Amino acid sequence: MTPQPDRAASTAIIIVNYGSSALLSSNLASGDGSTAADEIVIVDNFTSTAEAETVARLSADNGWRVVSNDRNVGFGTAVNIGVEHARSLGCTAFIILNPDAIITAAVAAELFAIVLEHHDVLVAPRIVRTDGRPWFEGATLDTTTGYTSTAPGSDSASADGWITGACVAIHEDLWSRSGGFDDDYFLYWEDVDLSWRCRTAGGSLSVRADLEVVHDVGGTQAGQGKTPTYVYYNCRNRLLFAAKNLPAGTRRAWRARDVGYAYRIITRGAGRRVLLRKPQLILAAVRGTWAGARWRESV
Repeated sequence: MTPQPDRAASTAIIIVNYGSSALLSSNLASGDGSTAADEIVIVDNFTSTAEAETVARLSADNGWRVVSNDRNVGFGTAVNIGVEHARSLGCTAFIILNPDAIITAAVAAELFAIVLEHHDVLVAPRIVRTDGRPWFEGATLDTTTGYTSTAPGSDSASADGWITGACVAIHEDLWSRSGGFDDDYFLYWEDVDLSWRCRTAGGSLSVRADLEVVHDVGGTQAGQGKTPTYVYYNCRNRLLFAAKNLPAGTRRAWRARDVGYAYRIITRGAGRRVLLRKPQLILAAVRGTWAGARWRESV
């Protein structure tokens, strides 16, 4: 990372809301993390009029900016909208944060300081669950199989590493060079894709193990566990990523493992019994795999 002087910089935390106003209240409004940023931009993907009104009230009470979408445009697209709004306010450094993540002012300030000094790095903190167990300390993509891993020892700084979008900081220079999130993903794998393109654009990836954020895992899904949406987009977007970034031979190798990947996605953390309890997840996997395989034909 080459230090670079920054022009008159200001900072923004970007949060995508989708029916998560209670989390915004408990995790952002009640903590001190927001005090480290010059701007807080909440991008509200519409769920209901009541939710939109609650987000508007919370934002007015706390001095946050709100960008309201009239529908759910997906995570990556909503972040892109939030970053563009922050840039229009003069911001040059951004932390993308899940509403179910808790960040302190000290950690946010350090993440901002890193990207303001080093414009070519995509950097994340260590992320732990509410009970202190690790949730994210690094991640890799096995390009021979299309399987991702966040197992202990996974190195985001490696050639096939990636960084989660749950909490990540980036400077507008690298954001512009990489193109931000790809709108085609809607949900899941957009952070793998952004990591890939940041590296292609000359950037590097880093996880700061000395900085810690708490993630209430699944908080935005209200305890639903694995959903058809989760399974569909994970299966679809794995193949979407391959189609966008990998040669034909590698794409064929990934396709040969479609069933194994779907099985991993459905049963991870739930066991095989989920296949009987939630047969709709199998259908979601089939639909998602089919959509991902046909993506090139539909564009």
